[in-house]
Amino acid sequence: MQFLDFTKKVVLITGAATGIGANAARYIAKLGGQMALVDINATGLNEVVEQIKGDNSPNALAIVADVTEDSERIIAETINHFGRLDVLVNNAAIGSEKNIMDADISDFDRMMNTNLRSIVILTKLAVPHLEKSKGNIVNVSSISGIVPVKYAFYGMTKAALDQFSKSAANEFGPRNIRVNSVNPSFVLTPMFENAFTAEEALRLKNKCKERYPIGRMGRTEEISAAIAFLASEAASFITGVQFAVDGGAISAGAHYLN
Repeated sequence: MQFLDFTKKVVLITGAATGIGANAARYIAKLGGQMALVDINATGLNEVVEQIKGDNSPNALAIVADVTEDSERIIAETINHFGRLDVLVNNAAIGSEKNIMDADISDFDRMMNTNLRSIVILTKLAVPHLEKSKGNIVNVSSISGIVPVKYAFYGMTKAALDQFSKSAANEFGPRNIRVNSVNPSFVLTPMFENAFTAEEALRLKNKCKERYPIGRMGRTEEISAAIAFLASEAASFITGVQFAVDGGAISAGAHYLN
């Protein structure tokens, strides 16, 4: 058995137009996955879908949708198109450079709705289909779900997501559904660049070079490899974990880049 073989597996990825989601879509498509990709960015999403149609996913599906509003449609279109669901990758998220005193409560509400509430709803809708396929869920979290970081509201959403993942793993294990989190440190993505001013982004990049044992920020393909591993048969005995892909940031105490 090829453990990293996703042939005939239907993989639904949210936030798939750019960054980690787009790279994960390309990565898993090359392993044979049949991809259903979701994003609010129609142009970027369609570009990714066209790219992967030649990578063993000729029936790749683009679902232009807002995860905070369109959960039922996302699941329905996936099932209508493929007839099954094997893996749900909850990747869509938003970030912010604001600290507690600088942020408005509307910033908090928006982040909670995108980074947590939408995942809870998508998960509840996906479970009946994942139970049929003995599938699994990978939630893209952050090291800020494990250790405190400067950006409190973002960290709160990821800590809650990790707790949700572990509780879901316990609840859905008897239904043959695994649930895990991938917890990256800073990764150079459009979300990273959009979340910070140019000055703050440069400061963080330099801090990663100085303080991460690996000596740099993460790359999207490295996070994609972790997602694919946890979603594959290679991880068939792994559930309820927080899988830090962080260049050694946590072990070195380098997570709080002030």
